[in-house]
Parts: sequence; C-alpha cells; structure tokens
Amino acid sequence: MRTIKTEQVTQAIAACCINANLYLPEDIKTAINKARAQEDGISKEILSQLIENYGIAENEKMPVCQDTGMTVVFAEVGQDVHFTGVPFEEAIQEGVRKGYAEGYLRKSVVKDPILRGNTGDNTPPVIHTRIVPGATVKLTVAPKGFGSENMSALAMLKPSDGREGVVSFIVDTVRKAGSNPCPPVVVGVGIGGTMEKAALLAKQALMRPVDQSHPDPFYAELEAELLSKINALGIGPSGLGGKTTALGVNVLMYPTHIAGLPVAVNMSCHVTRHQTVVL
Repeated sequence: MRTIKTEQVTQAIAACCINANLYLPEDIKTAINKARAQEDGISKEILSQLIENYGIAENEKMPVCQDTGMTVVFAEVGQDVHFTGVPFEEAIQEGVRKGYAEGYLRKSVVKDPILRGNTGDNTPPVIHTRIVPGATVKLTVAPKGFGSENMSALAMLKPSDGREGVVSFIVDTVRKAGSNPCPPVVVGVGIGGTMEKAALLAKQALMRPVDQSHPDPFYAELEAELLSKINALGIGPSGLGGKTTALGVNVLMYPTHIAGLPVAVNMSCHVTRHQTVVL
C-alpha cells in the first residue's frame, strides 16, 4: 500500500490546468505545421497565424486560446494507493481553483445551466475516475472550450445502419458544424456501449495523439477513411476553404447491446489541450 497526500493531487492539477492552457501538445503542433505545407493562399496564411499564436503563448506564458475551457479530469487511481488529507475529489476541485487563479485563466463555468451565474473559480470540473491495478495515480487534465463542444453530437443508430451509417453520421456532424468549432478540428469518436458510454469514449478519444492510429487495423482503417472524407468537405482552416478541415480522427470502441449502435462525436478545435501527470 502506498500513501499519497491529496495536497500532491491539488498541486498537480493546478500545474496541469496552467500548462495545458499555455502549451499546445507536440502532436497538434506537428499536425498544424504538416497541414500548412499542403495548403496555399488564405488557408496557408491562417495556419501560419495559428503557428505564430502558439509560439507567442509559449514565450509570453499566455493562454493559447481566450476560451480556457471547462476542466475535464481523467483520474486513473491505483487500487494500492491510500490517500490522506482532504477527500480526493475535493483536492481536484481545489487544484482547478488554484490553477485558474494563479494562471490568470478565464473563469467560464456557471453554477446552474439554466439560471446561470458564474462560479468565479472555474469549478466544478467534470471528473472521471477509474480504479486500476498498481500504486500510482495518473491524472489527465483537459480544458474543453465550448465553441467545439457545442458542435458535438450523439446518435443511437440501428445495428442495420452498420459501418456506412456510422461514417455518414460522423462526416455529417462535421459538415453541419462548419466553421463553428474553429477548424482545423480534432474529431473524437465513441462507438458502442450505452448512450453515456459512447459520449465518454468520444471525449477520451481526444486524449490520444493525432499521429497515433487505432491499434486494431479495422478501426485504424475507419479513422483514415473518416479523415479523408472529412477533409474532402473543403471546410478548411477557419471555415474559409482548404484541404485541412481535420487534423485527426480518433475512434474508441466498446461492446454494446444486440439492439444498439450508439455513436458519439466530440468535436475539438485546433487547440486540443491536455496535460498528464503521474504521481
């Protein structure tokens, strides 16, 4: 049994909140640079501005996007870990509160979805916790902006819709989104499970680097087909046309019921942020 003070969790979450908002993941930067080499005209200029923007963010220690997101935390807690101090989720809450205050990050969370009213500290975050083997705690912090989140979608397809129906729904979701999610986008896809499981898979899929294909050849091929068809839409950077509508399509799958084929699409903009720390 390993003991971890929840103060360590708070400090780690705070640092991840700040760093995720200041530093774009290397796979996204590489993908944007690669896309720029394939574009011309206004599309190339837009991607050049994105490259300049994340360079300024790194050098000036400023958020790479003004929408510093609602914080999503994926926690993988080893079953041989014992926490001391404040409750685990309370420690995460305090980490978000601390990170957004110390990083001078925009507070974007309202306390009630209908009545509104800003919470003032970007809490509460959305927390997904899994108990896993081992004696470590893996924390992934993903600030999620809502320009892209609002363009996400879920469909409860019929098994008879098959692969063709899945592809059609995903591509159509990106087509309908148009310029709203700030393309070039990253498309997270969850297939299977139940309604809520498919949505969670789609969010988790965004945590995988865009330069890593699905390990299953069937789904790797599906990802490649989706990326090709999405880029053929011609929406392009900022929705002004071009070859690059998406930087990547990541699919996660889970077994499902004989009567179902749930499919969720979680849209993410070119600022697909996430930071991971292991305690």
